[in-house]
Amino acid sequence: MHDTNGSTFQLGLGIGWRPQIALAIDRIPDLGFVEITAENFPAASALPEHLHVLRSRGVAVVPHGIGLSLGGADRVDPARVRHLAALARAMNAPLVSEHVAFVRAAGVESGHLLPIPRTHAALRVLVDNVKASQDQLPVPLALENISALFEWPQRDYDEADFLAELVDRTGCHLLLDVANVYANARNLGGDPAAFFARLPLDRVAYVHMGGGHESESDGVYHDTHADDVPEGAIDLLADLVSRVEIPGVMLERDDNFPADAALHAEMQRIRRAVIRGRGLREGIHV
Repeated sequence: MHDTNGSTFQLGLGIGWRPQIALAIDRIPDLGFVEITAENFPAASALPEHLHVLRSRGVAVVPHGIGLSLGGADRVDPARVRHLAALARAMNAPLVSEHVAFVRAAGVESGHLLPIPRTHAALRVLVDNVKASQDQLPVPLALENISALFEWPQRDYDEADFLAELVDRTGCHLLLDVANVYANARNLGGDPAAFFARLPLDRVAYVHMGGGHESESDGVYHDTHADDVPEGAIDLLADLVSRVEIPGVMLERDDNFPADAALHAEMQRIRRAVIRGRGLREGIHV
């Protein structure tokens, strides 16, 4: 399914669904959506009852893949795409999402989301894999920018232009991970404001916000999804919303789960950043 229109999703505030925080999720006011990791649920027919309860309350469920390896030289495994499609149908999802990355080569799994060389050749492979996946999906596909600890030495595009070209050639949406933008700026340099300015922001379907920490040994910032969202990433979210109204924004928390009150406080920080950004866009002091 190819989608060439602007983003029309209305997701609101969301969180990554994990069984450890299911009760805390129930208590989040004005929850618009949750995101589930597709590979954590082998059978679309056996999803946790809590997800069906959330759907009955009007909370959208977005399947999020980590294993398609869209940027890999191998063709995408059709069975993996069919699984993502089955989850979308089971949850009546408005869209599905994946990553601009590769995770395997010659049948060997990396265990990590690895950056794609931003070359003309790599872009052609990525575009072919994305289009092949879209043809099997019943809903639109959004693709996420990843955090990386290194840059490939040869490149024809910077990251923003690479993503913009991908959107133009495939009609995909963007899952803009603001925390990854923050991490890459810290580790690799670059100007997040300039990055935002060169993206097709009208194609952003939703936004990820996750936490991390700096290694004491080498000063490298690690995007862990197990720490509080840094204030610098919160500020970037406000800057993004000052440029465009985003359809949805969600907290990623995968480990080291805090008490309910602390989790809800993180959600409140995200809410306030969105409100602050809207105020800046509308010229209102918040």
